Amino acid sequence: MALDYAKCAKEIFEGVGGRENLVSAAHCATRLRLVTVDNSKFDMKKLEDIEGVKGVFSNNGQLQLIIGTGTVNKVYDEFLAISGMTAATKEEVKAAAAAQQPLIKRMVKALGDVFVPILPAIVASGLLMGIVEALGKIESLHFSETAWYGFLDMMSNTAFAFLPAIVAISAARVFGGNIFLGAVMGLMMVHPGLINAWNVGSVDVIPTWNLFGDWQIGDYVVGSVNQVGYQGHVIPVIIAVWLMCQIEKWLHKHVPEMIDLFVTPITTVFLTALATFVVIGPVFSLAENYVLKFAEWIVQNPFGALLLGAIYPLTVVMGLHHMYNTIEAGMLSSVGLNTWMPIASSANFAQFGACLAVGIKTKKSKTRSVAIPSSMSAALGITEPAIFGINFRFMKPFICAMIGGACGAIFGAFTKIGATAYGVTGIPGFLTINNLAVYAIMLAISGGIAFILTWIIWREHPDEVSTAEAKRIAEEAAAAETPAIETKDNTIYAPVKGNVIPYDQIPDPTFASGVLGKGVGIEPAVGEVVAPFDGTVSSVTDTKHAIGITGPQGMELLIHVGVDTVNMAGDGFEMYVGEGDAVKAGQKLISFDIEKIKAAGYSPTTAVLLTNSDDYEGFRIAKTGVSEPLEPVVEV
Repeated sequence: MALDYAKCAKEIFEGVGGRENLVSAAHCATRLRLVTVDNSKFDMKKLEDIEGVKGVFSNNGQLQLIIGTGTVNKVYDEFLAISGMTAATKEEVKAAAAAQQPLIKRMVKALGDVFVPILPAIVASGLLMGIVEALGKIESLHFSETAWYGFLDMMSNTAFAFLPAIVAISAARVFGGNIFLGAVMGLMMVHPGLINAWNVGSVDVIPTWNLFGDWQIGDYVVGSVNQVGYQGHVIPVIIAVWLMCQIEKWLHKHVPEMIDLFVTPITTVFLTALATFVVIGPVFSLAENYVLKFAEWIVQNPFGALLLGAIYPLTVVMGLHHMYNTIEAGMLSSVGLNTWMPIASSANFAQFGACLAVGIKTKKSKTRSVAIPSSMSAALGITEPAIFGINFRFMKPFICAMIGGACGAIFGAFTKIGATAYGVTGIPGFLTINNLAVYAIMLAISGGIAFILTWIIWREHPDEVSTAEAKRIAEEAAAAETPAIETKDNTIYAPVKGNVIPYDQIPDPTFASGVLGKGVGIEPAVGEVVAPFDGTVSSVTDTKHAIGITGPQGMELLIHVGVDTVNMAGDGFEMYVGEGDAVKAGQKLISFDIEKIKAAGYSPTTAVLLTNSDDYEGFRIAKTGVSEPLEPVVEV
């Protein structure tokens, strides 16, 4: 009996608490994704009992209901009609889910969103600054006396001299304000008419503007503004721009449209500037100075560095590590040396050492294929693939890496090394560090200790395949030839070249449970999906990672490339067909980048699931192991 889509949607709508409890709704290839106001207003068990819903779980602030390919889009359309909501993209749903997160997580995310986009400017300036300073110190070259030195020194200092303006533009984008108004605020805070904050120590008397005359509260003159710029500060800039964005949004809503164009900008800038120079700047620049002093003390204190080197990867797991960009940027702006970088670099290179040890020691080809590339990524400072793909999953390598990172960090604190940029760690850090030899020793300590400890402590599960077996599988895959076949109506042929495994071994609990149907998983050897039979494309995802096909005898097949690859937003994927297209067996459907999937921290295992497998009593898996495209893998 066909599913009543309207009834299913109505029961879901009622089950989650109605329209007043809904923030946003979207869907992917198999799941309805909802963001709710109050999670306590719905019953997971009740939702699971709805006909058509094959599973329910909550993840990253989203309520996800597993419905199935070809069905979820129909239920979604009915859900929109019943709820009166408009369609949202998965990105919009993620944003809405993020808004439901605790305040501290939202604040840390906002800091990351502000600083990550400006990394190229900071890295470029930092690298150039390091090169110029190194050349200037070589007396035999006399480079510091040349015009080139002055020109390049100006180039390398620009991003740091006007850092408040760059931060302000990025912050205005994050907080939803006019980026040009944000630029005005940032430039205002480093205006040449103000005393440069780096030179304030040489001024005997700091001039002030008493905006409200001599009105005093105690010793404080109300509205008194010191005529000093905010070079070297970032926190006051971010807070000022956040306030600017709130004022601007409020005015846009309340000012009549006919005068909004000129009233809103001037009012926004005036009120923000007044609040910034009278309150925000003085208060938060002082607070930031204390925070930076504490940060500088703790990273140069061996015991503090030891602790931070150990816990740094935990903050990566929790997604809090972007907050360090604020500290690093402040250090660079205030003292010109980022002493936090050695700690982060030690922690990251230790993840490389632990992951590499797993990759070399493992006897399972699948683990090795993830561990080796992930370790190389970690050596370059991108640790998420190593952490989430290997170290944190097996835990013992993660703990060994924490120990290695702590040892490297304490060495960095004793030697007092630092960098001329932020956002660069691992091997690229050689371009920004102020002592190459010491930095190399520090990396050797952190990575070496993590490698040795992991090699000694970590043991692979005994049921992993042997090295000889992995080699045999690889050799068979390379030697096999694509057979010439005549398709049968009761057969699903392999859409991907690789190692075929039963569906319950797919590394995703939803696929492995069979709630989306039975079938197989394929560990791909080649990044290409072809049609497994003659049929019609029933659905495609906008992220290009999954496709539904209707075939002979009413078979409804889902081909889903990778696990959680929806998060890649189409990066590394290409779709060659559209919904409603007729396809022939062997026709190219999708291409994908296996290494890019692995580097992003996801498994490329491709699910090939017959979503209506319960309709076929004769369902059986016809083959596992190494398979070429268009070899029979399932029969019904």
